[in-house]
Amino acid sequence: MHLAMPARKSSNPPPYATRSTRFPMLRRSRVQAIVLCACAVGAVIFILSQIMGGSERIPSGTPPVVIVTVLDPDGYSKDYINNIKENRMEYAKKHGYTTFFPTVTDYDLNGSPNSWARVPATRHALTKFPHSTYMWYLDQNSLIMNPELTVEGHIMNTKRLEGLMIRDQSIVPPDSVIKTFGHLKGNQVDFVLTQDKDGLAQGSFIIRRGEWSKFFLDTWFDPLYRSYNFQKADTHALEHIVQWHPTILSKLGLIPQRIMNAYSKEDAAGDGTYKDGDLVIRFAGCDKVGRDCAAEAEPFSKQWKTAFRVQ
Repeated sequence: MHLAMPARKSSNPPPYATRSTRFPMLRRSRVQAIVLCACAVGAVIFILSQIMGGSERIPSGTPPVVIVTVLDPDGYSKDYINNIKENRMEYAKKHGYTTFFPTVTDYDLNGSPNSWARVPATRHALTKFPHSTYMWYLDQNSLIMNPELTVEGHIMNTKRLEGLMIRDQSIVPPDSVIKTFGHLKGNQVDFVLTQDKDGLAQGSFIIRRGEWSKFFLDTWFDPLYRSYNFQKADTHALEHIVQWHPTILSKLGLIPQRIMNAYSKEDAAGDGTYKDGDLVIRFAGCDKVGRDCAAEAEPFSKQWKTAFRVQ
């Protein structure tokens, strides 16, 4: 029995047209052109974004400065608290700033002294006003006295700040071995404050918006430091972290006390005493036994209202 064999393949296959390379070459050229165009467009967009001020867009009408003051309405009269609020609001209105008035009970201090409230309050302001450039914390027992001086021009302007900064200064006078940096530039400073005769004076300080400022405030308010029960609570905690954390010291600009934290005559020594024309007067320690914050502030309240032309 014979089985059919498959057809034998021809040894001379029919000629087929040679595959043309014309179309693949066109496709490759087209892809390359598209990629190059996309890169060029991206480069143009990047350059324009840098020229126009970077990638972050600050909404129109954003106040450049937020004045933060923690109020204690249970410990002071309503008239006194209203005077403090009016003082901040009049100054803010004049310069296009805004104010933020939390109270000491707004934050869980876990039994720590009320003075600690300044730290979460300033951190809260950074979140509440995410596009504002500066947070100026000013203690309740203080008054803004000179309406003509601005935060930007009087303090935070780079050249002005570099001229004000106290370099190679002991953090805790008179002989702390940890000192402010001598080579720091004004544009590198994110935290500005003063000293009084005892040490760092955090009753008036300025924070520049940014991730570092959030880190700093979170570090300052760390439960570990609050658990240490420092004699001067948040003041000594601040001195501790500034001296032992170079990341914080490297952003600190220490300036003369009278620039933004002058004390009334009863409190300060030397050049830290308030003089007419200074930006701020602070009645530090007026809440101690034997003193009266409202009484000490009264003559200066009349003075600031006259300067601000408030009826």
